[in-house]
Amino acid sequence: MAGVNALTVAQIEFYRERGHLTVPAVFAPQRMQEIIADIERWGEAVLADLPPAQRAWYVDGGVKARTVLRKLDNPHHQREAARRLAFEPRLVQMVEELIGPGVSVYFSQIFFKPPEGGGPKPAHQDNYYFGPNDAEALVTAWIALDDATIENGCLYYAEGTQRGPVYAHVTPPDEPYNLQLPAETLALYPASAAPVPCGGVSFHHGNTFHHSGPNLSRRWRRACALHYVRNATVFEHPALPYNHELKLRIT
Repeated sequence: MAGVNALTVAQIEFYRERGHLTVPAVFAPQRMQEIIADIERWGEAVLADLPPAQRAWYVDGGVKARTVLRKLDNPHHQREAARRLAFEPRLVQMVEELIGPGVSVYFSQIFFKPPEGGGPKPAHQDNYYFGPNDAEALVTAWIALDDATIENGCLYYAEGTQRGPVYAHVTPPDEPYNLQLPAETLALYPASAAPVPCGGVSFHHGNTFHHSGPNLSRRWRRACALHYVRNATVFEHPALPYNHELKLRIT
């Protein structure tokens, strides 16, 4: 409805102060099941043709009993169902209330986090990966396709780190995709868990330290991350090679 905010003043203040915000029930569980069915079909097709050189990048090394994907990139470009998520009016309104009007999806990801061994994601800052010219211009909308709990590997945030700089990250020699904050930096900023119910969205600032734990449960912890940016954003020093042509203008 025109003139009605999607987020309350208190929610926006929480985001500004803490560097993250969880909003439950943005999407109906049935909508999430439709996305899951679509990404399962996509994942099966990708896994069947995945070149050996890319297996370390996309296959979850924490699951030993079977071969499963840990992630897929750019669903907003590859899958119509994910593209519709990116244009969801209520979600877009929330994004614009956090970073301002006129936004695009620059990059997106599906995280599978399979049961009984889905690997953790080390602590990092999204703005280190993407390298935008304005630290305030990016917000990640992390959509829980399943309930994300401590047991199955929910996100953890180091609150307040959005007010600090973007730190240099280190690259493990056997995991070039897992750019991560150094241990001595992390020791200064304790992180707390941020469970998200199915259909909820966890928003976080591009500078906020965040990580996820392993999935030690028997339940999946799938999620879709949409990285929204202001339209005028320039990516001056990305840490990985991103295809700028896949940037999708939303408003």
